[in-house]
Amino acid sequence: MRRAGHARAGSAEISRDGLPDWLDPVVRAADTVEPAQLSRFLPPEDGAGRQSAVLILFGDGARGPELLLMERSSSLRSHAGQPSFPGGSLDPEDGDPGADGPLWAALREAEEETGLDPSGVQVFGVLPRLYIPVSGFVVTPVLGWWRTPSPVGVVDPAETARVFTVPVADLTDPANRATAEHPSGHRGPAFLVESALVWGFTAGIIDRLLHYAGWERPWDHTKRVPLDWRS
Repeated sequence: MRRAGHARAGSAEISRDGLPDWLDPVVRAADTVEPAQLSRFLPPEDGAGRQSAVLILFGDGARGPELLLMERSSSLRSHAGQPSFPGGSLDPEDGDPGADGPLWAALREAEEETGLDPSGVQVFGVLPRLYIPVSGFVVTPVLGWWRTPSPVGVVDPAETARVFTVPVADLTDPANRATAEHPSGHRGPAFLVESALVWGFTAGIIDRLLHYAGWERPWDHTKRVPLDWRS
């Protein structure tokens, strides 16, 4: 939720000016990918669902391109303990959900959850809206370039357990890839990186981005990682 007296920071305008060349494949993917190519779970046609946004933030780290992730607090009602992109529900102050509201929400939530300075983020695109049936969120994935990095960390332990970056090289390493298997029978991509198991919605987005950006390397889809009923 927006903090009292908290003014907007950063820019919600989409711009591709000055992006590093290595982001070109991500830009192309954002411009061409269809919703069904990202997920089989799409927003309800009747408009139901809680409007939300996540920030998929690419930075240039010590080992090359990297992504910013966080681990949600184990006490949260939705997706407790899961690694995820920063993000959350739109506030009325974020603006029109059909216009720049999701962009403002992604930047605001990233600041509130990780301490990120939004003024150092250049928004360069959005992916099609997707749906998370278990929580009822309609999610707009917002793509950002961490043009001017700022310190990040846990702001509120009640919301966030950990904030970390993951090199894209680790995400594409076949040794770090697996298929997560829930007791319900649902299966989906997973990444074992930075002492974390990234699965669910976040892993699905990363998997599709790596694929459509042409960064994916062949990996063993039969390698299974079991989840428990609390997941």
